[in-house]
Amino acid sequence: MRSKAMPPTTFDLLADDDQQPARTEQIGEQSFVLRGFALPWVEQLLPVLEKILLAAPFRQMVTPGGFTLSVGLSSCGTLGWTTDRSGYRYTRIDPVSGQPWPAMPEVFSELAQAAAREAGFHHFEPDACLINRYLPGARMSLHQDKDERSYDPPIVSVSLGLPAMFLFGGFERNDKSQRVPLFHGDIVVWGGVDRLRYHGVLPLKDGYHPQLGGQRINFTFRTAG
Repeated sequence: MRSKAMPPTTFDLLADDDQQPARTEQIGEQSFVLRGFALPWVEQLLPVLEKILLAAPFRQMVTPGGFTLSVGLSSCGTLGWTTDRSGYRYTRIDPVSGQPWPAMPEVFSELAQAAAREAGFHHFEPDACLINRYLPGARMSLHQDKDERSYDPPIVSVSLGLPAMFLFGGFERNDKSQRVPLFHGDIVVWGGVDRLRYHGVLPLKDGYHPQLGGQRINFTFRTAG
């Protein structure tokens, strides 16, 4: 079943943005929020993101249970994540276009590797970047990232645009979750003993961001293959 594609977004590179001070917050034994870490990279990230979305526009995918995700998804890299009625998986081909997923831009991989090193995870080599768009009301239910071949590499998650409330839970779905506010330029890195923690995002609230408008963009870097 093909999901309906969503049009690409145009970003304002000239908009002013409040610069939050860079700092690191530890939220688990091997889990960290790198506040403002991506801010110096934003002007390089947004133009290449627009090019990716021209080739692989956002689409709202359907889960194996028939539920349509409220979040718009795209991917870049050697592998892209997808879901439909047949299951969750990584593919080399975008099921909407029938073409390989767009290559991961060098600036994407450089940012992901720099953030991983900052959190103590060296030699991170991401081969997949999931790109999610949250519009007001969109959410991500608690889940584990378990479709990767190995759980040794960390997850690196970059937040851009509107603020969101990130849920960082335990190793069982019913474990109590921390509520971690994320702002434009923040990066969450988790791995090691925390790699399989449940996590999600509460429904996005209405708002306006000077560069990205009324949306949140999230990059999730993984080593999938």
